[in-house]
Amino acid sequence: MSAAEHKQSAVRETPDQYGAFPRLTPEQFEDLTTHGERRRTAEGEVLYREGEPFREFLAILSGAVEILHDLGGPDERTVAVHGPGRFLGELGLLEGQAAFDTAVVREAGEVLAVPVERQRALVGRDPVLGDLILRAYLGRRYLLIGLGAGFRILGSCYSPDTLRLREFAARNRLPHRWVDLEKDKEADALLRRFSIRPDETPVVIWKGERVLRNPSNAELARLIGLPAPSPEAGRCDVMVIGAGPAGLAAAVYGASDGLTTVTVDAVATGGQAGTSSRIENYLGFPSGISGGELIERAVLQAHKFGARLMVPAQVGGLTPQDDEYVVTFTDGSQARAGAVVLASGVWYRRLEVPGLERLEGVSVYYAATVHEASLCQADPVAVVGGGNSAGQAALFLANHASRVHLLVRGSDLNADMSRYLVDQVERHPKIEVLLHTEVQGLSGEEKLESLTVEDNASSERRELRAAALFVFIGARPRTEWLRGVLALDEKGFVLTGADAQAAADATRWASLGRGPLLLETTLPGVFAAGDVRSGSVKRVASATGEGAMAIRLVHEHRGKTGNLVRSAGP
Repeated sequence: MSAAEHKQSAVRETPDQYGAFPRLTPEQFEDLTTHGERRRTAEGEVLYREGEPFREFLAILSGAVEILHDLGGPDERTVAVHGPGRFLGELGLLEGQAAFDTAVVREAGEVLAVPVERQRALVGRDPVLGDLILRAYLGRRYLLIGLGAGFRILGSCYSPDTLRLREFAARNRLPHRWVDLEKDKEADALLRRFSIRPDETPVVIWKGERVLRNPSNAELARLIGLPAPSPEAGRCDVMVIGAGPAGLAAAVYGASDGLTTVTVDAVATGGQAGTSSRIENYLGFPSGISGGELIERAVLQAHKFGARLMVPAQVGGLTPQDDEYVVTFTDGSQARAGAVVLASGVWYRRLEVPGLERLEGVSVYYAATVHEASLCQADPVAVVGGGNSAGQAALFLANHASRVHLLVRGSDLNADMSRYLVDQVERHPKIEVLLHTEVQGLSGEEKLESLTVEDNASSERRELRAAALFVFIGARPRTEWLRGVLALDEKGFVLTGADAQAAADATRWASLGRGPLLLETTLPGVFAAGDVRSGSVKRVASATGEGAMAIRLVHEHRGKTGNLVRSAGP
């Protein structure tokens, strides 16, 4: 692109915000030209439309383009205006989703159009251009989420289905806005406009015209273009169940090793890590990285190597058949896999407290290690829970914090905590135990400053100063569907390696001449990685390491070598 072509438009463009609206260099335009075509634009021309899939990556050579939300609708508003040197689109272009906004030419000019599939390949091959585009698209996605663009969820805050749809949208980082049937003044107008009865809610409203009445997660996924499972997924070398850090690592390493790899998740890519606002201790990111950005990068990396990701796709059965496994989904469809990696993670129970999500990973934690403790030295902290995990965390944190408030909902610390822990907790001068106490509110803008707690016996409320909140009210692995299929520990976590060998059916392994490999379960060729595995370290780094290691062990299983861990031979 010459200097003449790069002249500024007469239309005032939106200033760059957090790297969301960067400008391509002339050299980058030149490289892109070999993959696309130049095309004239006319004023008023729609380049892409909200609700429709992206077909092209568009860069502006001259003229100006306005990005609009709800074009022609009652909520129409400008998201951004772009001039020469900038490019259009957002994260949906790279991930195969529908557009969440509309691009309209405001000043005639010329664009460079590159077919979407070619652009996705370029992002994977050119690290500089790929990083520029990915960062811009991530910034734009979060901008759209902040604007409340995308679809609307209309439903009651007391409805489980409303909560399900909101969680699905949030976990998949989808732009949307929730209209509370109980409190929002807009709700009645929407009910009348679309002839919706209150008992038909929740509903999803898309593009101001299409209404889905209480859709399933899969129906919502299809609406906005998420890659949902096909009726028959066929056969693959490796089926990865769960798309958190462990599952995505397995997808990347499996696909990059040339294995046909399919990764499925019942809710969203990212797992618990995807909900973290900041991960400060992940290797290679000294200034930290948001869980969302880390996961989006991993998803694109998996796509780059040819892994197939399907969300939402819930697995309900695993059956050995002819040295392979038949994976059955809850919708009745099936797939065959030569090996399986279980990476379904755990579900940490959260407190039902308003504003908790925005402080997760910043001041609210579900683990207490040296890292978390170092962030709140000399400050008071609060621990919620009455079990051993809460007691151990309180004792550990008392070595770092100025004071530890242990908040227990019940009336007796002995009910769920071991006697030896109770004695240590009650004797420790820095620990204050508050029985029949529940958290009702959090205060603090960028980080936690104080808690509002209530005595559930007297209903008396008080404020507690706390710089961090540690929640230990239980976590359960997502393994209900595996009971009776392979060996689990008493809490439902998957046994692997030496633990699995002790519980394995010797006749099943006799023909292999080995016992379970390091991450292998009691079923040959079925591996577990990450939080779902019994004895695992509940950290993002260890989960990604186990996901990568699982693929190495898959190769050993396929090659019938098994040289990392063998059973004792004669």
